[in-house]
Amino acid sequence: MSTSRPTEEKLQKVLAAVGLASRRVVEGYILDERITVNGEIAHIGQRVNRDKDELSFDGVPLRVNPELVYYLLHKPKGVISTANDPQGRKTVTDLVPAAPRVYPVGRLDKDTEGLLLITNDGDLTYRLTHPSQGVEKEYLVELSQKVSRGNLRQLREGIELEDGITSPAKVSQIQDGIIKIVIHEGRNRQVRRMFQVIGHPVKRLIRTRIGNMVDHTLQSGQWRQLTTIDLLHFETDQATE
Repeated sequence: MSTSRPTEEKLQKVLAAVGLASRRVVEGYILDERITVNGEIAHIGQRVNRDKDELSFDGVPLRVNPELVYYLLHKPKGVISTANDPQGRKTVTDLVPAAPRVYPVGRLDKDTEGLLLITNDGDLTYRLTHPSQGVEKEYLVELSQKVSRGNLRQLREGIELEDGITSPAKVSQIQDGIIKIVIHEGRNRQVRRMFQVIGHPVKRLIRTRIGNMVDHTLQSGQWRQLTTIDLLHFETDQATE
């Protein structure tokens, strides 16, 4: 007997199955015209194909294709942010399930720790990495000494690097030598280079947020699979920026 999923399923069943809400609540969303299918207002009992149809809630895409997976990983120090490494070093994809094949979204250098999204969703990867999208990334930076007000101002206004001046950053000194910095660019080793220019080599660097994605429960090397609700909240946050 075949156990494959039907080609088409009732819309409210699909949305309930991926965790948007209970069927009763989902039906209310449909009646309130908050759900669209391929850009058209949905209706109760409508049948959809998860693999092909584009579903949205309040104009925000709902990712319901079961072939797409999303892992939020707390990358440890010493692990390479790539799907494979010619030198045989441990990579971030070694830390998540082997199938389906996935790729890291952007990169954290070998010595940087913290949050990294790993997925096989090319559309979301584009949204997170293309410069025009301006997705915020927040880091905690550990230094050997306090940073002066003048240097903090430099970081906020932009630092001249070999590949051009950086965009203004949000910067605060939580305590002497511990800085929180938020940037929306994705240049190679950017945060480390910014602090090198002002004379403060980075001792430890941890990414703590991507857009509105945070998870303080993940320990180094741990990951969790993101749900449809996680992704909806992320997409909503990006749409309102």
